[in-house]
Amino acid sequence: MTAVRLQRAIARGGIASRRRAEDLIRQGRVTVNGEVASLGMEVDLDRDVVKVGGRRVRPVPDVWMLLHKPVGTVVTRSDPDRRPTIYGLVPDIPGLVYVGRLDYMTSGALLLTTDGTAAHRLTHPRFEVERAYRVLVHGREVSEIRRRLAGTTVIDGRPVRIVRHRLREGRGGTAELLLTLAEGRNRIVRRLCEQWGLKVDRLSRLSYGPIRLGRLPVGKWRYLSRSERERLLASVGTSNG
Repeated sequence: MTAVRLQRAIARGGIASRRRAEDLIRQGRVTVNGEVASLGMEVDLDRDVVKVGGRRVRPVPDVWMLLHKPVGTVVTRSDPDRRPTIYGLVPDIPGLVYVGRLDYMTSGALLLTTDGTAAHRLTHPRFEVERAYRVLVHGREVSEIRRRLAGTTVIDGRPVRIVRHRLREGRGGTAELLLTLAEGRNRIVRRLCEQWGLKVDRLSRLSYGPIRLGRLPVGKWRYLSRSERERLLASVGTSNG
């Protein structure tokens, strides 16, 4: 296990939430190798002895899973409006975090893991991890969409990194766009379509890095295979160790 923030290690061990863990650290109720801990410390549970009120925090194995997120679910632990969240669809595993958000009306591939360090790398712009999307749109002629695809679109002062694209004309003035982006800015596909004057009828993420949604049914999840984990971590320069 790699070194992580102390409060995260406590949360991942199922002792307390991260916020509660921070309170416990401030209260002096957490020790690391026999010494009272301080907020901001990093620990490796394979080497360090971390105790909360005398109870030892044990390392847990890394978990990686893929969820086919349905439309109408929120990517958050809890929602103030009491909308269903993605955590109601997956096992209750301490420290499980999502890798990149999908908005309420977007479906598709959503990775979840207990490896917070890898999750951070997979979402960091520096690594340019590719995400593929299928978008059903209307509102512009196909020729105009092609013109836009051939050019550069700037959002918030930065060009959108479109790596690959494919355009199919549909019925009734609709079109299907297959887009692969090397970035994951908030709502970037919807914002791209808005800038092009397109209305989004349906949006789904097909893959995240080398992990593809495939035939996984909507609302279902599966664990990643060992080879999938290795390829995913290799894409951001790390490994299973």
